[in-house]
Amino acid sequence: MEEEALEFARNAHEGQLRKYIEEPYIEHPKRVAEMVRRVPHNSQMICAAYLHDVVEDTPISVEDIREKFGKKIALLVEELTDEYLKVNYPHLNRRRRKDLEVRRQANISPQAQTIKLADIIDNTRDIIKNDRNFARRYIPELEALTEVLLQGDSELLELARKEIKKAKEVLEEISEKK
Repeated sequence: MEEEALEFARNAHEGQLRKYIEEPYIEHPKRVAEMVRRVPHNSQMICAAYLHDVVEDTPISVEDIREKFGKKIALLVEELTDEYLKVNYPHLNRRRRKDLEVRRQANISPQAQTIKLADIIDNTRDIIKNDRNFARRYIPELEALTEVLLQGDSELLELARKEIKKAKEVLEEISEKK
């Protein structure tokens, strides 16, 4: 099932490149899945890690995931899909949408929180390396998530907090040089 999920995600993200680093987008879900694989997990979590951005970034729906992979994986993917996207809530500014999403994610399952922590780690590493201007806005949003994802894997929570701390230090150094 894990190989099927990887292949499904690869096909769904076909032609998409990761922002800033021009690598095939599928490399991000693969890194997230590998982080999840290093902590207590089950096969559904690995599948959801591969699929975690499919609903947000492609025409694939949660229902498509449910039909192909079953209810448990679809539920995890649904929990990991940002409900408060601009396209769904154009009348709300980014800060309000992100605040609502943090509140929502505080209540997702421990399994989904574990996957989200791995996602935060990979995103933090990419953004601080490749777009420090956007990082000034994005890192505090990720930090707010780490304050509520307390039921996820403790090792990944610790690592996410360390990556965010390092990113904030880099941003501080840049500010001090100006």
